[in-house]
Parts: sequence; structure tokens; C-alpha cells
Amino acid sequence: MRIIGGKAKGKIFHFPSGSSERPTSDFLRETLFNILGSVEKKTFLDLFAGSGSVGLEAASRGADKVYFVEKNAKLAAIIKKNIEDCRLEKNCLVNRGDVESFLREICRRQYKMDIIFTDPPYNRGMVDQTVTALKKYNVFHDKSLLVIQHSVRENFNEVPVDNMQITDRRKYGDTVLTFLEMEKK
Repeated sequence: MRIIGGKAKGKIFHFPSGSSERPTSDFLRETLFNILGSVEKKTFLDLFAGSGSVGLEAASRGADKVYFVEKNAKLAAIIKKNIEDCRLEKNCLVNRGDVESFLREICRRQYKMDIIFTDPPYNRGMVDQTVTALKKYNVFHDKSLLVIQHSVRENFNEVPVDNMQITDRRKYGDTVLTFLEMEKK
């Protein structure tokens, strides 16, 4: 696994062998960032970050601030190591904890994110739980984008806030990227 673009392009990053979680593939990350376009000067939130591959890609491509949320202590330590190895410490923050607690805290502080990427464990009902948490703790502004990576077997049409809509769905094998944006006024 490696960084695809930006200042850390080509850097190899670690993922623990034998982990039951699956990292976002190089192909899928490249596809995602081709769709997103520039992330420069944006705040990027990577929920269920795993190895941190998606957030690392955002940081490498110029995101202003990248927040990683990972509950698993071993994976959170891997993210920190990957950030150091890619020399991206300046704009990255790792939170070892659960998604809802982190969302509650940044909502309390009135932080608003430009791009929220979430990749909950597949086929465990976590997509609905994540959307519910995002409904409860609104971290969106009028130009926020939410991307949910999920299994093709997980269908949902729920949106976290009333003025948000599903704008695109892209299927890649067993994986779907669902894009949600705030309605244009």
C-alpha cells in the first residue's frame, strides 16, 4: 500500500498483517480522489480510519487539517506511525476512540468539516449507526461533502441532515462509494 498523490506520493504505509479489517485499496483511493478533485486547504475527517490510508492521501494532497478516528489501539498506533513515516504530522490529528464520542466533542466545539469520509466495518449495521451519529452531532456546513464507503449488501437512503442529498453512487466490485452533498441554495 502506498500514497498515490501529493507531497508524500510513493511512500509505503503499514497495515497490520492478520487484521480482520481491510484497508482501502490503492485503486479505490485513487478513484475517490479523482472524483473529489482538489482537497487543498480543506478540513478532512476520516472515520473508522483503519491504517489511515484515506486521510493520509488527503494530507499528502494538501488538506489543511486531517482528523483520524480509530477505536482499535493497534490501528491508531499504526496511523501515527504512518503519519510520521510520511512526514505529515503538521496537519494530522489521531483520535483513538469511538466515532460518536469524537463527533460529540467536535460538535460541542462547533467544528465544521469540509469532507467527511467514513468506512465503517462492512455488513455490521455500522453505516446506519454512523448516519445516526452524524444526524445527532451535526459537523456539516453548507458546502460539506460526505462520502460513505460501504458493502454492496448495505443499502441506505437515510441522510444525516435535512438539506443533504445523495448525489452519486459508484460501485467497485463489492464496494460502493456513496456521495452526499448539501443542497445548493
